Amino acid sequence: MKTIYVVEDDANIREIEMFALKNSGYEAIGFECAGDFLTCIQSQKPSLILLDIMLPDEDGIGVLKKLREQPDTQELPIILVTAKTTEIDKVKGLDMGADDYITKPFGVMELISRVKALLRRAQPKKEEDAFAIGDIVLSKGKRSCLVAGEEVELTYKEFELLSLLMQNVGIVLTRDALMEKIWGIDFLGESRTLDVHIKTLRKKLGDAGKHVKTVRNVGYLLQ
Repeated sequence: MKTIYVVEDDANIREIEMFALKNSGYEAIGFECAGDFLTCIQSQKPSLILLDIMLPDEDGIGVLKKLREQPDTQELPIILVTAKTTEIDKVKGLDMGADDYITKPFGVMELISRVKALLRRAQPKKEEDAFAIGDIVLSKGKRSCLVAGEEVELTYKEFELLSLLMQNVGIVLTRDALMEKIWGIDFLGESRTLDVHIKTLRKKLGDAGKHVKTVRNVGYLLQ
């Protein structure tokens, strides 16, 4: 049975989420603050985390950042749950490494659907660990990117974007495909979000950024 951690300070919402999850065949464990959650996750890792942004002791974005910086939690599926609805909050959370985003109020069926979809996407797949093209060398295992032998610091989403492009060298990936595989959901302003990430990625890659090609009105490819 898959275990899901529910990090939510509102007792009523937490109970609703846990009840829905248990009725769908999952084990659900609730936490009302970041401190208790972070202590527990050191000894027991869940299959997925529902993480509220507005917590009493620590901002959920800060908690997300900590999880993505640790090797043993950086790949855990995480859905942000919050009352915040502005585009900047969504972009910030997704760019920090959240896999999905759901806003309050939400329907129980939508929540379970998103949980199931993310767990399917998170199934381990056999894949190569390292990729290279030109001066770019990317290691998924080490979460590192080298350009001409020099380490390049990428955000979580930039790394995932480059990794996907390098796994499909010479293949045009549509904008919709990139958004679905990297962000996992549709949200307002998605086109600009993707373009900004491509622009920043090219800049960080320096001269090697020339390998990232734009296919007008379609998407991008690595060549």
